[in-house]
Amino acid sequence: MSTQGLEQAFAVSRGVLENVQANQMDDDTPCKSWKVRDLVNHIVGGVQWFGASMDSGDGSDATGDEIGDYTGGDYLAVFDDGAKNAVAAFGKPGALEKTVTLPFGEFPGMAFMGLATTDTFTHAWDLAKATGQSTNLDPDLAAQLLVGAQAAIGDAWRGPDKKAPFGPKQDAPAGASPADQLAAFLGRKV
Repeated sequence: MSTQGLEQAFAVSRGVLENVQANQMDDDTPCKSWKVRDLVNHIVGGVQWFGASMDSGDGSDATGDEIGDYTGGDYLAVFDDGAKNAVAAFGKPGALEKTVTLPFGEFPGMAFMGLATTDTFTHAWDLAKATGQSTNLDPDLAAQLLVGAQAAIGDAWRGPDKKAPFGPKQDAPAGASPADQLAAFLGRKV
């Protein structure tokens, strides 16, 4: 299987990241416990963690948030490097069939790639929302990710901030874009 969806999510995320202004770093985000700075660090650290975890088969000791504060430097260059490495790691022969150990269980590489794609895309939505950018991100990819999320994410994965990966499902307004629908499904107020 192709890494096309992952590459699209990275491109969407980069497009949002490049429009973040330095004076927005302390602004609130849809992720209640994070400011824009925390979200940028999660996105940039996350792309590095995805690639390293896929390569080693073991990402059980971190999630990408522990790496540091990228917002004082050229975080776009760090993101680009991490995205390139992650795409290469997921694109290696046999990568999608191997098992990867993560902090929350063991996953086939294919499922881990889906998680990486959805996480990256959804946090790009969070960052766009927090910084006043359009949240109508890549409608085709958003629609595909929504279908995948609806099939994979049940109530057992939902709960309060910092206690569960996803908040309670929210209702998206009538006519909401696929990206807004995905965000609402994953617990964001749209």
